[in-house]
Amino acid sequence: MKAKGSDLIPILTIAGSDCSGGAGIQADLKTFSAHRLFGMSVILSVVAENTARVISVHEMPVKSVDDQMLAVFEDIVPKATKIGMIGSCDLITCIAYNLEKFKPQNVVIDPVMFAKNGYALMPEENCGFFKKNIIKFADVLTPNIPEAEFLCEFKISNEEEMIKAAKHLCSLGAKAVLLKGGHSKDNANDVLFDGCNIHILKAERIKTKNTHGTGCTLSSAIASNLAKGKDLLNAVSEAKKYVNNAIYYSLNLGKGYGPINHFEFVNEK
Repeated sequence: MKAKGSDLIPILTIAGSDCSGGAGIQADLKTFSAHRLFGMSVILSVVAENTARVISVHEMPVKSVDDQMLAVFEDIVPKATKIGMIGSCDLITCIAYNLEKFKPQNVVIDPVMFAKNGYALMPEENCGFFKKNIIKFADVLTPNIPEAEFLCEFKISNEEEMIKAAKHLCSLGAKAVLLKGGHSKDNANDVLFDGCNIHILKAERIKTKNTHGTGCTLSSAIASNLAKGKDLLNAVSEAKKYVNNAIYYSLNLGKGYGPINHFEFVNEK
């Protein structure tokens, strides 16, 4: 029997690995699969973590990251690239070099700085280096409020300040910014600034502690929708619906912040 090939859209994640499966590379690949895309990965670090704590972070050598990037881009060029946790200045320099070299399209950058339990995944002293060298490559930057405060160097306590922060982050080089409101007190509204217009994406807060991997999943869902040709507002809106559904049907696994359910909307179809 002759094989019947099919053409899945290729998409790439550049991030750290989460051995517990809820966040990082694992969450990204699950999200790509849920969107019926062909997921590829460049692993920057191996994170020993679970739903309750981060035990250790082991970074990959720069040459290994360079080689992984070359292996992907010389053969299967992705339609979108999601970038998650980077960490060290050496890896920031490495990623910036490769982004300049390969010029990927539809780059979604999630500036992962803290784990759910507060563990610092990017040392504070590297923040300025990240701002200078990475943000300029973002077609979409997706910080949460604590990350945006870190990058903007001012407090964010209401929607007006979220808008101010989104505009400030665009002034640092990002083409668009989605400032996630999951840490706000009143609701889970997000602010999207596309460089010209502000969009408020409203959502009610879902009462659950099982939100491990939410940020990773949202950024990879946005990248998935961009890879499929959706415009920015639709890509972000659809990604937000996908994540809200994954949180609503989240999984009671582990002793801490359980993972969200990447495949629930697939099961419903």
